[in-house]
Amino acid sequence: MEMSRKFMLMIVLVPFLLTGCLYPDENLSKNQVPNTVQLQSMQTAIDQFKESHPYELPIKNREEDTPVFQKYPIDFSRLKEANILAEAPGNSFQRGGVYQYVLIHPENDPTVKVIDIRATQKLTKVNIRIAAYRNENRYPPFGEKVAENIYTINYNKIGFDDPPQVKSPYTQNLLPIVMDVEGNIYIDYRPDLYDFLQKYDHKYKNGDDIRYLLAEHSPIVPANSLPYTIKDGEPVFAPNINSQDAS
Repeated sequence: MEMSRKFMLMIVLVPFLLTGCLYPDENLSKNQVPNTVQLQSMQTAIDQFKESHPYELPIKNREEDTPVFQKYPIDFSRLKEANILAEAPGNSFQRGGVYQYVLIHPENDPTVKVIDIRATQKLTKVNIRIAAYRNENRYPPFGEKVAENIYTINYNKIGFDDPPQVKSPYTQNLLPIVMDVEGNIYIDYRPDLYDFLQKYDHKYKNGDDIRYLLAEHSPIVPANSLPYTIKDGEPVFAPNINSQDAS
Protein backbone atom coordinates (compact mmCIF):
# COMPACT_ATOMS: atom_id res chain seq x y z
CA MET A 1 0.00 0.00 0.00
CA GLU A 2 2.86 2.40 0.87
CA MET A 3 4.55 1.72 -2.47
CA SER A 4 1.25 2.33 -4.24
CA ARG A 5 0.92 5.75 -2.59
CA LYS A 6 4.46 6.68 -3.61
CA PHE A 7 3.79 5.57 -7.16
CA MET A 8 0.63 7.67 -7.37
CA LEU A 9 2.50 10.67 -5.93
CA MET A 10 5.15 10.35 -8.62
CA ILE A 11 2.46 10.25 -11.32
CA VAL A 12 1.04 13.51 -9.97
CA LEU A 13 4.43 15.23 -9.63
CA VAL A 14 6.07 14.20 -12.88
CA PRO A 15 3.97 16.47 -15.15
CA PHE A 16 4.87 19.46 -12.97
CA LEU A 17 8.55 18.57 -13.04
CA LEU A 18 8.47 18.08 -16.80
CA THR A 19 6.69 21.39 -17.26
CA GLY A 20 9.56 23.14 -15.51
CA CYS A 21 12.07 21.35 -17.75
CA LEU A 22 10.24 21.87 -21.01
CA TYR A 23 9.50 25.55 -20.48
CA PRO A 24 12.55 26.95 -18.69
CA ASP A 25 12.34 30.42 -20.26
CA GLU A 26 9.09 31.28 -18.50
CA ASN A 27 10.42 30.20 -15.12
CA LEU A 28 13.98 31.46 -14.96
CA SER A 29 14.35 34.60 -12.87
CA LYS A 30 17.28 35.61 -15.06
CA ASN A 31 14.78 36.27 -17.84
CA GLN A 32 13.25 39.06 -15.78
CA VAL A 33 16.34 41.31 -15.82
CA PRO A 34 18.41 42.82 -18.64
CA ASN A 35 21.34 40.51 -19.29
CA THR A 36 24.61 42.08 -20.40
CA VAL A 37 25.69 38.93 -22.24
CA GLN A 38 22.40 38.70 -24.15
CA LEU A 39 22.50 42.40 -25.02
CA GLN A 40 26.06 42.13 -26.30
CA SER A 41 25.16 39.02 -28.27
CA MET A 42 22.31 40.88 -29.93
CA GLN A 43 24.54 43.88 -30.64
CA THR A 44 27.05 41.57 -32.32
CA ALA A 45 24.24 40.05 -34.40
CA ILE A 46 23.07 43.51 -35.51
CA ASP A 47 26.63 44.51 -36.43
CA GLN A 48 27.09 41.32 -38.46
CA PHE A 49 23.80 41.89 -40.26
CA LYS A 50 24.87 45.43 -41.15
CA GLU A 51 28.11 44.14 -42.64
CA SER A 52 26.27 41.83 -45.04
CA HIS A 53 23.23 44.10 -45.53
CA PRO A 54 24.67 47.65 -45.48
CA TYR A 55 21.40 49.30 -46.54
CA GLU A 56 19.04 47.31 -44.34
CA LEU A 57 18.24 46.73 -40.69
CA PRO A 58 16.51 43.67 -39.20
CA ILE A 59 13.56 45.64 -37.83
CA LYS A 60 9.80 45.39 -38.12
CA ASN A 61 7.93 48.10 -40.01
CA ARG A 62 6.13 50.70 -37.92
CA GLU A 63 4.07 53.77 -38.78
CA GLU A 64 6.03 56.98 -39.26
CA ASP A 65 4.45 58.61 -36.21
CA THR A 66 5.31 55.72 -33.86
CA PRO A 67 7.05 57.05 -30.71
CA VAL A 68 10.78 56.97 -31.29
CA PHE A 69 11.73 54.43 -28.61
CA GLN A 70 9.10 51.97 -29.88
CA LYS A 71 9.69 52.60 -33.57
CA TYR A 72 12.46 50.09 -34.33
CA PRO A 73 11.68 46.65 -32.82
CA ILE A 74 14.19 43.99 -33.82
CA ASP A 75 12.87 41.32 -36.20
CA PHE A 76 14.49 38.11 -34.98
CA SER A 77 13.25 36.19 -38.02
CA ARG A 78 15.45 38.33 -40.29
CA LEU A 79 18.50 37.45 -38.20
CA LYS A 80 17.57 33.76 -38.31
CA GLU A 81 17.13 33.85 -42.09
CA ALA A 82 20.59 35.38 -42.38
CA ASN A 83 22.01 32.52 -40.23
CA ILE A 84 23.24 35.05 -37.68
CA LEU A 85 20.95 34.15 -34.79
CA ALA A 86 19.61 30.74 -33.76
CA GLU A 87 16.83 32.03 -31.50
CA ALA A 88 15.62 35.13 -29.69
CA PRO A 89 17.29 35.99 -26.36
CA GLY A 90 15.96 34.13 -23.34
CA ASN A 91 14.69 37.31 -21.66
CA SER A 92 12.84 38.53 -24.75
CA PHE A 93 9.06 38.65 -24.85
CA GLN A 94 9.15 36.00 -27.59
CA ARG A 95 10.80 33.57 -25.15
CA GLY A 96 8.64 34.30 -22.12
CA GLY A 97 10.75 37.17 -20.80
CA VAL A 98 9.69 40.73 -20.07
CA TYR A 99 11.73 42.67 -22.63
CA GLN A 100 11.18 43.78 -26.20
CA TYR A 101 14.44 44.29 -28.08
CA VAL A 102 14.66 47.53 -30.06
CA LEU A 103 17.19 49.74 -31.80
CA ILE A 104 18.04 53.37 -31.17
CA HIS A 105 20.16 55.56 -33.46
CA PRO A 106 19.25 53.28 -36.40
CA GLU A 107 20.77 55.40 -39.16
CA ASN A 108 24.18 56.27 -37.75
CA ASP A 109 24.86 53.90 -34.87
CA PRO A 110 22.28 51.09 -34.50
CA THR A 111 22.36 50.28 -30.80
CA VAL A 112 20.48 47.46 -29.09
CA LYS A 113 18.27 48.36 -26.13
CA VAL A 114 15.18 46.89 -24.51
CA ILE A 115 11.68 47.99 -23.49
CA ASP A 116 10.37 46.71 -20.16
CA ILE A 117 6.93 45.47 -21.21
CA ARG A 118 5.75 45.24 -17.60
CA ALA A 119 5.38 49.01 -17.63
CA THR A 120 3.46 48.82 -20.90
CA GLN A 121 1.13 46.22 -19.40
CA LYS A 122 0.42 48.50 -16.43
CA LEU A 123 -0.51 51.33 -18.80
CA THR A 124 -2.80 48.97 -20.71
CA LYS A 125 -4.73 48.21 -17.52
CA VAL A 126 -5.17 51.92 -16.84
CA ASN A 127 -6.19 52.55 -20.46
CA ILE A 128 -8.93 49.95 -20.20
CA ARG A 129 -10.51 51.87 -17.33
CA ILE A 130 -10.11 55.18 -19.12
CA ALA A 131 -11.82 53.74 -22.21
CA ALA A 132 -14.72 52.51 -20.07
CA TYR A 133 -15.02 55.97 -18.50
CA ARG A 134 -15.00 57.68 -21.90
CA ASN A 135 -17.77 55.43 -23.14
CA GLU A 136 -20.04 57.18 -20.65
CA ASN A 137 -18.46 60.64 -20.49
CA ARG A 138 -17.51 63.25 -23.05
CA TYR A 139 -14.04 64.04 -21.72
CA PRO A 140 -11.17 61.94 -20.35
CA PRO A 141 -10.82 61.77 -16.55
CA PHE A 142 -8.54 64.78 -16.21
CA GLY A 143 -6.97 65.52 -12.85
CA GLU A 144 -4.72 68.47 -12.03
CA LYS A 145 -2.78 70.34 -14.68
CA VAL A 146 0.97 69.65 -14.38
CA ALA A 147 2.17 71.39 -17.56
CA GLU A 148 0.71 72.89 -20.72
CA ASN A 149 -1.80 70.33 -22.07
CA ILE A 150 -0.61 67.68 -19.58
CA TYR A 151 -2.62 66.47 -16.59
CA THR A 152 -2.69 63.93 -13.82
CA ILE A 153 -5.41 61.28 -13.97
CA ASN A 154 -8.48 61.65 -11.78
CA TYR A 155 -8.04 58.13 -10.49
CA ASN A 156 -11.22 58.11 -8.41
CA LYS A 157 -13.29 58.55 -11.56
CA ILE A 158 -11.86 55.35 -13.04
CA GLY A 159 -12.19 53.26 -9.91
CA PHE A 160 -8.72 53.43 -8.37
CA ASP A 161 -8.22 54.05 -4.66
CA ASP A 162 -4.76 55.54 -5.26
CA PRO A 163 -3.04 57.24 -8.21
CA PRO A 164 -1.81 54.59 -10.68
CA GLN A 165 1.98 54.35 -10.78
CA VAL A 166 4.65 52.39 -12.62
CA LYS A 167 7.85 51.00 -11.11
CA SER A 168 10.85 52.70 -12.66
CA PRO A 169 13.19 50.34 -14.55
CA TYR A 170 16.04 52.72 -13.63
CA THR A 171 15.62 53.47 -9.93
CA GLN A 172 12.82 51.09 -8.85
CA ASN A 173 10.95 54.14 -7.56
CA LEU A 174 7.27 54.52 -8.37
CA LEU A 175 6.62 56.93 -11.24
CA PRO A 176 3.38 58.85 -11.90
CA ILE A 177 1.23 58.42 -14.99
CA VAL A 178 0.13 61.56 -16.84
CA MET A 179 -2.39 62.31 -19.56
CA ASP A 180 -2.43 64.65 -22.56
CA VAL A 181 -5.45 66.58 -23.84
CA GLU A 182 -6.42 63.69 -26.12
CA GLY A 183 -6.59 61.28 -23.21
CA ASN A 184 -3.38 59.43 -24.10
CA ILE A 185 -1.37 58.34 -21.07
CA TYR A 186 2.37 58.27 -20.46
CA ILE A 187 4.90 57.41 -17.78
CA ASP A 188 6.28 60.55 -16.13
CA TYR A 189 10.06 60.07 -16.05
CA ARG A 190 10.87 63.47 -14.54
CA PRO A 191 12.00 62.03 -11.17
CA ASP A 192 14.43 59.66 -12.90
CA LEU A 193 15.62 62.33 -15.30
CA TYR A 194 16.34 64.69 -12.43
CA ASP A 195 18.43 62.00 -10.72
CA PHE A 196 20.35 61.25 -13.93
CA LEU A 197 20.97 64.93 -14.67
CA GLN A 198 22.55 65.26 -11.24
CA LYS A 199 24.47 62.00 -11.39
CA TYR A 200 26.00 62.03 -14.89
CA ASP A 201 27.98 64.56 -16.86
CA HIS A 202 26.14 65.62 -20.00
CA LYS A 203 25.99 68.27 -22.70
CA TYR A 204 22.22 68.50 -23.04
CA LYS A 205 20.77 71.98 -23.46
CA ASN A 206 17.31 73.46 -23.67
CA GLY A 207 15.58 72.12 -26.76
CA ASP A 208 17.26 68.70 -26.66
CA ASP A 209 15.29 65.56 -25.90
CA ILE A 210 16.94 64.51 -22.65
CA ARG A 211 15.29 61.08 -22.50
CA TYR A 212 18.38 59.79 -24.28
CA LEU A 213 20.28 60.39 -21.05
CA LEU A 214 18.36 57.46 -19.54
CA ALA A 215 19.11 55.23 -22.52
CA GLU A 216 22.80 56.18 -22.52
CA HIS A 217 23.28 54.91 -18.98
CA SER A 218 20.94 51.91 -19.03
CA PRO A 219 20.04 49.02 -21.32
CA ILE A 220 16.40 50.12 -21.05
CA VAL A 221 14.75 52.88 -23.08
CA PRO A 222 12.04 55.17 -21.63
CA ALA A 223 9.17 53.92 -23.76
CA ASN A 224 5.61 55.20 -23.38
CA SER A 225 6.82 58.69 -22.51
CA LEU A 226 6.55 62.25 -23.74
CA PRO A 227 9.70 64.17 -24.74
CA TYR A 228 11.46 66.22 -22.09
CA THR A 229 14.05 68.93 -22.26
CA ILE A 230 16.16 70.72 -19.66
CA LYS A 231 15.36 74.14 -18.19
CA ASP A 232 17.31 75.72 -15.33
CA GLY A 233 18.93 72.34 -14.70
CA GLU A 234 15.65 70.47 -14.33
CA PRO A 235 13.62 68.21 -16.65
CA VAL A 236 10.46 69.74 -18.12
CA PHE A 237 7.86 68.39 -20.51
CA ALA A 238 8.53 69.31 -24.13
CA PRO A 239 5.88 67.48 -26.19
CA ASN A 240 6.49 69.64 -29.25
CA ILE A 241 10.17 68.74 -29.58
CA ASN A 242 11.06 66.91 -32.77
CA SER A 243 11.67 63.49 -31.26
CA GLN A 244 13.22 61.77 -34.25
CA ASP A 245 16.03 59.49 -33.17
CA ALA A 246 19.03 61.50 -32.04
CA SER A 247 22.54 60.60 -33.08
